[in-house]
Amino acid sequence: MIDLRNIETFFWVATLGGFRAAAEKLSATQPAISQRIASLESDLGVKLFERDVRGISLTAKGRELLSHAERMLQLRGDMLEAARAKSVMSGTLRLGVSETIVHTWLAHLMEYLHEAYPALMVEIQVDTTTALKSLLNSRQIDLAFLLGPMEEPRIENVYLCQYPLSWLASPKLKVGRAPIPLKRLAQWPVITYSSTTEPHRAVRTLLQQAGVESPRMYGSSALSVIVRMAIDGIGTAVIAPVILGTELTQGQLRVLDVKAPELPPLYYTACWMQGPDSAIPRTVARAAQQIAKAEARRHPAKP
Repeated sequence: MIDLRNIETFFWVATLGGFRAAAEKLSATQPAISQRIASLESDLGVKLFERDVRGISLTAKGRELLSHAERMLQLRGDMLEAARAKSVMSGTLRLGVSETIVHTWLAHLMEYLHEAYPALMVEIQVDTTTALKSLLNSRQIDLAFLLGPMEEPRIENVYLCQYPLSWLASPKLKVGRAPIPLKRLAQWPVITYSSTTEPHRAVRTLLQQAGVESPRMYGSSALSVIVRMAIDGIGTAVIAPVILGTELTQGQLRVLDVKAPELPPLYYTACWMQGPDSAIPRTVARAAQQIAKAEARRHPAKP
């Protein structure tokens, strides 16, 4: 009888591209991984991998059998998910999160997970959407809350929430009467998300369409940096006001009435890789969706 553990090992060696990565994923030694693959090849009577100085690659038969292996593991996962009570969902979830989510409803999600799934460990990594996409595609994280959706093959997406963007500035900046033309705002630097993000590109496009040939823009992946620079009067800022309750209430920043087309909102999705270990990411993503909806009802986002 073929050992399902060997099939699982075959799947992860093929998916992650090496014995070392599979060993880390399965908490095993490389010799143990090699032994499982050898045993599976013996049981099946076929060669699954080609080995050379450059590494390993699937044989034609290995590529054919990989989809069968994935279906077997998926069935096992579905059976375990159906058999378990939700309170016993366990393991470690590597969660990547965009910073705006950290400042809105992430804490509520963590409270829910702590109560509903006490055996589930969560490792949180806060980063830009660009970095989170890379981490998810390389399977270094299991679930990401990011500006999406992602269109890569085998990625599943669940809509979470959206937040409008606004132009903001410190009262120190004498920007003139509203509505303020974009060309006037271009006298100062525009501080916003990093240059690899859609909001940054959207702001640059609007400025160029308004006749600003070379917009002066400061991009940062850290919201705290953007907010601090805006409060200090270094320039105007384009971010989501949903994170600025204190700064707006205390008058450190104000929303500007700008004569310009509306900026596209931040559109967040939960993304994870399809596969035999996707049950936990899917469950957490759905919980996050419900919590984000509840938060939106309690605190409607205003531009």
